This record gives sequence, C-alpha cells and structure tokens, in this order.
Amino acid sequence: MDQGYKGIKRTAGFEKLWIWQESKGLMLEIANICQTLPRDERFRLRDQVERSSSSVSDNIAEGYTAYYYNDKIKGMYTARKEAGETQNHVRKMEGRKYIPSQLADDLVSRYERVIIGLNNFISFIAEKRDASAQKGERNRASRGPRQSS
Repeated sequence: MDQGYKGIKRTAGFEKLWIWQESKGLMLEIANICQTLPRDERFRLRDQVERSSSSVSDNIAEGYTAYYYNDKIKGMYTARKEAGETQNHVRKMEGRKYIPSQLADDLVSRYERVIIGLNNFISFIAEKRDASAQKGERNRASRGPRQSS
C-alpha cells in the first residue's frame, strides 16, 4: 500500500482480486516446499516450480494493470498457463516422493480453483471489451470486476 491522494491509503487494484491473493499464497507455500528439496534439484525442478508459481500472480498483476482489454486477457491467459505448469511440477514433486500425495492433491486443487477463477475473469473482461466495442469506445479498460470482501 502507498499513500494516495491527500494521504489516503490505497491498495493496488489487483491485490483485491481473490485469484491474485490465492496465487500469491500458493507461491509462498511452493517457495517453502522448495527449501526442503534435495540440493541436486536446485537448477531443475526447484527453479522451474518457483518460477512458474511466481509467474501466476505476476501475470495477474500485469494483466490487471494493462490498459487495453486484449492485453488484460492476454495476461490472464498467461497466468492460467503458468498455473497449469505449476500443477505439473507439483505432480513431479509428488512422483519423486519429495512431497506427500495429500499435499500435492491440495495444491493442485487450489491451483484448479485459480484456473477456474481466471477463466471467469477472462470472460468478464471479454464481455466488457465487447460491450465497449458496441458503444463505439476504444478497446481500453480501467478497472476489473468489483470484489466482495
């Protein structure tokens, strides 16, 4: 958070998205798990899973703050692909017996929720884009959907 207009605290808009919050939490969990991986996995599985898990929330933030609708959608598509890649890395960690199946199932399930949330957000953005095109507006956007607390 930073100081906004006249000292009012403001939060980046993407931080209000539950998909960003969940993907950030998952990234932190993955980072903790990676600390327990064998040393010889440092430049293989560990780096791959840390990068893909971090990229999910990064791309949500990047897409959310994009100016044009299509750029917003592109960021969410990339986040969705990274979430799928992270699910695959989690299954590799499970297969190599680095994490228990129950933990792997939980992580994969939570990433699946994020993917479903991303699909819904993509649909929302596309609807806004299409409605704006019908009104003859430029293909740009300023905000995402309202978030319930």
